[in-house]
This record gives sequence, structure tokens and C-alpha cells, in this order.
Amino acid sequence: MPELPEVEVVRHGLHPAVSGATIDAVEVLDERSLKRHDGPAEDFIERLTGARLRGAVRRGKFLWVPIEPPLDSSTDAPAEALVAHLGMSGQVLLRDPSADAAALTRIRFSLTHPLHGPLRVDFVDQRIFGSMAVDALVPTRDGAAAGYGLPLASIPSQVAHIARDPLDPAFDERAFLRRLQAKRTTVKRALLDQTLVSGIGNIYADEALWAARVHYDQPTETLSTRKARELLEEVRIVLRRALDEGGTSFDAQYVNVNGASGYFSHSLRAYGQQGKPCPRCERPIVREQFMNRGSHFCPRCQRIR
Repeated sequence: MPELPEVEVVRHGLHPAVSGATIDAVEVLDERSLKRHDGPAEDFIERLTGARLRGAVRRGKFLWVPIEPPLDSSTDAPAEALVAHLGMSGQVLLRDPSADAAALTRIRFSLTHPLHGPLRVDFVDQRIFGSMAVDALVPTRDGAAAGYGLPLASIPSQVAHIARDPLDPAFDERAFLRRLQAKRTTVKRALLDQTLVSGIGNIYADEALWAARVHYDQPTETLSTRKARELLEEVRIVLRRALDEGGTSFDAQYVNVNGASGYFSHSLRAYGQQGKPCPRCERPIVREQFMNRGSHFCPRCQRIR
């Protein structure tokens, strides 16, 4: 599943293309991609056709585009947004209007940008675990900007329960550490809990745990404050490194808005490295079953303490 770096790469590429653009037409080619939209496809199309877009924002793995209010509105604060979740295999691709649509395109938008002219945005999704929806914006609980991209202190209602990510300027480190050590669970399960901290998935959890020398099954209440802070810093380091390298791409599903793959997969030290020597101690990396997926770790460097 795309994690914070992959979704941020998409947001970064989409933002300049949609800022100030107007949606001329919407085509819903597969209504299954509207499972999070409260209404039929006709409602989705009607609410977006003619809409002016303000930019692209991200929190965790969610991406949204605020919709400008009507010109005769008494406020300039957007009340709604187009929300996208990429699921397992979703892609948001910028296309020339004359380009052929990919076979797995589920929703297609025709836009006009005031500087760049006509363009097309295709939502492509192989497994249809991703979705798009028009959703109401609600105030953030802390009054800070909702996410990366725009300084708007409003967030889609279906994203409001998602915690801030560790790279967010408004991320409350003390509250996170307090809640982490108060949970009665194991450390990797906590890192994957999007209501505790967002944007971290299986890949970056394994990489950060390896870097911090923490076993994925270590009980959270046994983590010292020093070790918890060290783990959080390693999470930030691995996320920043992945962002610098365009995210992690194992196949053609994980691409930016131009269809290009990231190359952080070449920098992985634990995830997917089972059988290979640990970069620290040279003992083989092990993969164990974990929550219908796998956990990758070094049995020497990452022992349960």
C-alpha cells in the first residue's frame, strides 16, 4: 500500500496542476471507486462539474483537493473537497487531453488551468481498493493547518480521525510518546495505527525499527522514553529519505503523477531483504508472518528486551 512518501510525491506533482484549475467535465467509468462518496455517481459529477480547485493537501495516506466556494459566497473558505485514497494500487495521473486512457482508469477529469490550459487527471486503480469522494470540510481540532499543501485549518470529515504524521509541523511529539507508552500493544502495531500516528505502513515501520534496533513485537509499555524518541526520529529519517528518492516502487503500480517510479527500494535495509546479510552485523534478515503480511528484522540486532 502506498505510504506517506508515495502519497506526498503524488500530492507534490498534482498541486501546481490543479491550483486555480476548473473542472470542465467528470466521467465515472466505474462506480466502485465511489464507495466512500455519499451519493450516486450523478451526484459526484454534478457537484464537481464547474468547480474551481484550490490546490492539493495531504494528511497521512489521504489526499484531498479543496473546492473554491461560489463567487457570490459570503466566505472564501472552502466548504467541500475532492478526497482521494489510493488504497493498494490507486494512481492519480496527469495526462494530455488527447492521450488514450489507461485500461484501468476508473474516474476521469477534464480540467482547464488558467496558465497551462487544458489537461486531464485520471484516477487509475487496478484492485479498486482506492476511492474518491466529495466530502464536507470540518475544522481541525487543534486549529492548525490540516495537512501538507495549504494553510487551511479544515479537513474532510472522513479524514478527521486520522492522526498527524511525524513530519507535520503541528505533530505533538509529547502527546504521541505519552499515548504510545500507554497503549497495551506491540510497537509495530502501534506504528501502523493511523489514529495514533499516520503515514507509516509496513515498509517504513520495518526500516525504522531496524534502524532503532527495536523488535517489531516489543511491548509498547516496555519502551523507555529515550528509546521511543530514538524510534520516532528514525521514522522521520526514513520517511525523509524515501521522499528524497521519490518513494518506494516495486512494480508499475507505485508511480508519481507523470507515471515515473521512485527508487527508494534500492535503499531498503530490512524490508524485503530476508535471507540477505544485515548491513550492521551480517546475520541474515528474517521475515515472520505479521497481521496478514510480513515483518522483516535482524534477530541479533533487534531482540525483544
